Amino acid sequence: MPPEILTEIAILGAGTAGMYALREVRRAGRRFVMIDPGPLGTTCARVGCMPSKVALHAGAEWATRKALADLGAQGVQGLSIDLSVAWAKLREQRDFFSNNAANKARAGAKEHLLEGKARFLEPTLLEVETPDGVRRIRAEAVVIATGSRPVVPGWLAQVQDRTVTTDTLFELPNLPARVGILGLGAIGLEMGLALSRLGVQVVGADLAPHVGGISDPILAERARTRFGREMDLWLGVEARLERTETGVRLRADERVAEVDLLLAALGRRPTTDGLNLQAAGFPLDGRGNPRFDPATMQIGDLPVFIAGDANADRPLMHEAADEGAIAGYNAVRATPTRFARKVSLGIAFSNPDIASVGARFDALPPEGMVIGTAGGDKNGRARILGATDSLLRVYADARNGRLLGAAMVASGGEHLAHLLAWAIQRGETASSLLQLPFYHPVIEEMLQTALQDIAAQLPEKGSYPMGLTMEERT
Repeated sequence: MPPEILTEIAILGAGTAGMYALREVRRAGRRFVMIDPGPLGTTCARVGCMPSKVALHAGAEWATRKALADLGAQGVQGLSIDLSVAWAKLREQRDFFSNNAANKARAGAKEHLLEGKARFLEPTLLEVETPDGVRRIRAEAVVIATGSRPVVPGWLAQVQDRTVTTDTLFELPNLPARVGILGLGAIGLEMGLALSRLGVQVVGADLAPHVGGISDPILAERARTRFGREMDLWLGVEARLERTETGVRLRADERVAEVDLLLAALGRRPTTDGLNLQAAGFPLDGRGNPRFDPATMQIGDLPVFIAGDANADRPLMHEAADEGAIAGYNAVRATPTRFARKVSLGIAFSNPDIASVGARFDALPPEGMVIGTAGGDKNGRARILGATDSLLRVYADARNGRLLGAAMVASGGEHLAHLLAWAIQRGETASSLLQLPFYHPVIEEMLQTALQDIAAQLPEKGSYPMGLTMEERT
């Protein structure tokens, strides 16, 4: 066997978390080896957030023909779309993002990139299967950033040849006429809406009684009503599957639907089960995931750090970037630094967007909370955009109006969510935000309305007009 490769830091995975870890390792001037089995390119760029947004954009563009007809345009009913061309265009865009990410990995790691599948023999000793044979890597510290893969339950085996996941959906040369979607979290809902807007008949099923991971019951009902107009939603039921001569039949209660293809959007699981963690001496939880500190990314007291989807904590691209930076920073230091985590932020780009910021509704005590509400039916800009079914709910401390969290089903929700995330992280109150300017007419005025609603419910009312402060004299 070839001699061991000795290095200071070994990074497993060249995705988002791995690349941000690499940035910190290189900034510290440390020797490293980056190991990835391929294909290179982040989950976001290859099979996640980027191609799904391209699909949503294509669906939105095609759906505009309905709005044109409402404006009096003639002949739009006769328009047709070649879905194979549309899907090929999507893959071109996907390949741009994916290749860009892969090229960044190669450029960042250079000759220190080792393409192969790794497993641990000891916490700092790795065995890597490469095309040129098995290599051993001994490092002073290790960063695990191996990402995730789609969940495919065993009960789908009977229709395996008629099922795709988000990892394989974008490789289809053509889209079928009818698609069943199992799982209506963010990605399942996004892809269901994208396909429906492109003209595919979609049936979406989920055991949960709501879509997009919503916990606020008022918003859950709003989303169910709104998106139920675009695709058939089977919520809170277990769909049974039967093979047919040409596809798959779905049954739930008295409902029956036949589709040509299933999209399994049942979540993702960490790609750590092949790393030999238990045998190598890692502390694991009941699900076989490493026990780690989310403030340092350190696994137990080992010189090993885990970041991104691999730790199954906050599986989002911006969280993976932060976690990778934390892991890389701590991997090159004798004593790990504890970092404050940013306010949680999740968005489904469903148009109207589903967004959740900060504390979730089901995690807040109702007796200590006030809720500010604003609807698109009372917002001029939303009415112009045909977004009167938008709804924003902002949660605040009942004592002082400090913002705790928010959730929404709203057009432009991606922007409202960011404003609220920044405000919550900075400890803003309804009163302090109302002192800032709000233009007219804009969707952001929905936030102003919700804040005014909160301020009106607080026990102490200011003596000045709402939103105004006395001039400071020097």
